[in-house]
Amino acid sequence: MTGLSLSQRLFGIEFKNPVLGASGTFGYGEEFSEFYDVSLLGGFVTKAVTPEPRIGNPPPRVIETPSGMLNAIGLQNDGLDVFVEEILNRIAHFSTVIIVNVAGETAENYFTVCSELDRQNAVKAFEINISCPNVKKGGITFGSYPESAFSLIKGLHDVTDKPLIVKLSPNVTDIVEIALSVEDAGAHAVSLINTITGMVIDVEKRRPMLGNVTGGLSGPAIRPIAVRMVFEVAQAVSIPVIGIGGIFCARDALEFIIAGASLIEVGCGMFVKPRLPLEVIDGISEYMVRHGIESLSNLVGSIKVMEDERC
Repeated sequence: MTGLSLSQRLFGIEFKNPVLGASGTFGYGEEFSEFYDVSLLGGFVTKAVTPEPRIGNPPPRVIETPSGMLNAIGLQNDGLDVFVEEILNRIAHFSTVIIVNVAGETAENYFTVCSELDRQNAVKAFEINISCPNVKKGGITFGSYPESAFSLIKGLHDVTDKPLIVKLSPNVTDIVEIALSVEDAGAHAVSLINTITGMVIDVEKRRPMLGNVTGGLSGPAIRPIAVRMVFEVAQAVSIPVIGIGGIFCARDALEFIIAGASLIEVGCGMFVKPRLPLEVIDGISEYMVRHGIESLSNLVGSIKVMEDERC
């Protein structure tokens, strides 16, 4: 077969392949550049950027769980000024799509970050984090209610022309409702899912094992939930969907793509295999060759579901 293409043009941006490094776990790209050329990826999403520096939650912050990981980092970052003056200058040379994850406690926080970064050519899009379960207030509030999510995304169009990808929380009654609200507000894409709120207890001490008490569960344990939510959202919206949650091999990524994800983000799997995104790219290519699929766009949302198979 000739002409195999993993590339896609979405919301005005050309992605060489559908594999992105996920926010938080991929840092600022520099950390993984020691293992491979990150320019081989379709892109990556930076750690969350907030207007002011955040020290994050008290330790312990990470606990291993069966088939997953519970984390409560708390959006630790050096703040907007350091990101612009130091970090962005160091990573701007990567020949791939750089998307900045934006977080905050108020709408004004989001407006401040996006307004400042709107003038930075290296930043191609924003992933608007309205779904972090590890902060006491802020993003998760916007992501829990359709009205507040709509208002935030609508307001961001006044401060930036860059594409807005809205990261959705699974910790809601109806994720489709939230997706539809941000689409109505002008979101260019949605990414899902963020982590699922969980808790681990030390039974001998009878105390929470995380300093924050609860944290966000990620890893293979949440993948079936994430795939289901991607499928449901992709059926409901007309904007691109980015799939996240427990991708540890190419087959996992293919589930999301077939369910309707145009792009996927690899997260905590990179803690086990730093080169995992490259393995996923190769695995998707091999699958397409084996099934005679020349263009990735023909694979996106190609799931076959009979009406009588629905529950």
